[in-house]
Amino acid sequence: MGGMCDKFVRLQAGFPVLLAPELKLRCQIPDMTTYNSELLRVLNERGYVHQTTDAAGLDALATRQVVPGYIGFDATAPSLHIGSLVQIMMLRRLQQSGHKPIVVMGGGTTKIGDPSGKDESRKMLTSADIDDNIAGIRTVFERLLTFGDGPTDAVMVNNDEWLSALGYIELLRDVGPHFTVNRMLTFDSVKLRLDREQPLTFLEFNYMILQAYDFLELARRYECRLQMGGSDQWGNIVNGMELGRRMEGHELFGLTTPLLTTADGAKMGKTAAGAVWLNEAQLPGYDFWQYWRNTDDRDVGRFLKLFTDIPLEEIARLEALQGSDINQAKTVLADEVTKLVRGEEAATSARATAEQTFAGGGMGDALPVLEISAEGIRIGAALTELGFTASNGEAKRKIAEGAVKLEDTAISDPGFLIEVPENGAELRLSLGKKRHAILRAG
Repeated sequence: MGGMCDKFVRLQAGFPVLLAPELKLRCQIPDMTTYNSELLRVLNERGYVHQTTDAAGLDALATRQVVPGYIGFDATAPSLHIGSLVQIMMLRRLQQSGHKPIVVMGGGTTKIGDPSGKDESRKMLTSADIDDNIAGIRTVFERLLTFGDGPTDAVMVNNDEWLSALGYIELLRDVGPHFTVNRMLTFDSVKLRLDREQPLTFLEFNYMILQAYDFLELARRYECRLQMGGSDQWGNIVNGMELGRRMEGHELFGLTTPLLTTADGAKMGKTAAGAVWLNEAQLPGYDFWQYWRNTDDRDVGRFLKLFTDIPLEEIARLEALQGSDINQAKTVLADEVTKLVRGEEAATSARATAEQTFAGGGMGDALPVLEISAEGIRIGAALTELGFTASNGEAKRKIAEGAVKLEDTAISDPGFLIEVPENGAELRLSLGKKRHAILRAG
C-alpha cells in the first residue's frame, strides 16, 4: 500500500500541481503486521496510523537510521487541550522508538491562523501573547519528552525564527511557483469557508504555503524527514513534502492520525463545560483526572493504547473487564494519563480526592473551590462559575432535571441563594454523581 501511495505522489514530479483531492483516500493504511521498524510497529499497534505517503519507504528508513520527525503546534492559548495529546504522544512514541522528535511551536504561523476546521478567522495575538503561550505550552512537553543535544533528544523550535525573516518578494519568487491557486481552492479548509460564504482572508489563504515551507526549512536545518499530524493536516503535509522535493530533492514522508472522537461521536478535547486543558493553571488536577475516569466503556481500550505507556498485553486484560469491573480500567487510565501530563503527585492527589468524595462522602482536598461573598450566590451562577455548566440556561435545565445537590439535598429552585453558614463551614455542591465542588466564604 505504501508503494502505491508513493507512486501517486511521484507521478506529479516536474509539474506545478500537487496531489489531486481524490487521491487522499487512496493512501489509507491497512492493519499491517509486517513492519520491520519499531516505530511503525508501535504506531500501528497502538492505533495512531490513518494515512501515510509511503509506508514501505518510511519503514525502511526507520530501520537503518534515526529519523527526525516533527509536529507543529500553534500557540493560540497558554495551554493545549487534550485534542492535541494524541499528537504529543506520537512524538513520545517516536522518541521511545529511537528517533528524534522536533516540536515546532508556531510563533510565526500563529500570527496568521490555520483555517483548517475553522468557520471564522482567529483573533490576532501580539508577539508578547504568543511568547507567553509558548512558555506555558512547553511545560507539558517537558514532562512527556526528553530534551537535549543527543541524536534522539527532542528539540523545540519556533517557526517565527525563519518565517519572519522571509522577504515577501523572495517567498513569491522561490516558493510561489510550486503552488497553484486551482489546487489550493480544493482544500477543505478553503472550501468550507467559501461554501458557507464566510470570509477567508488572503492572510489565512497563505497558511498552507508557510506550513509547507516549515517542512523544507526543517529538512535543511535538522535533516527532518517526517511530518506527522491529524488527518485534517494531510493536504498541508503533502504540500510540504512536494515543496521539499521540488526545491531541493529531499525525500520526505508524511503520516496522519485518525480524527479522534469518543464512542458517542463527540470530538476529543471539548465537554459541555468547555475545553479539557493540559495545564494545571487552566484546569484543576481533579477535573483532569475525572475526565478520564468518566471515559465511555467503549473507549477505554483505545485510550489506554493512545495515551498511556501500559504494555498492550495488560491493556487487553483491562479492556476485557466486564460490568462494574471496567471501572478498574478507567481508574488506571485516569491515573496513568494524569501521571504523564501532570505528574505523580497530581495523579495521587486526584485519586485520593475521588476516593474520599465517592467512597467516604468527604470533601476531598483537590476538589475545585468557589469562594463566595457574604451576600451569597445563586445556585445557577455557582454552577456556571465552576464550569460545571456552560451557561445559566444550562444550569437551569440541570436543576430542573434534579441533577443538582447542595450537601446531598436536591435543589429544585434555579433562584436558590447559597449562603455560607455562620460557623464558616464549607459546603459541597454536586452536579450528578461525578462533579463536585467546595463552596467557602471568600
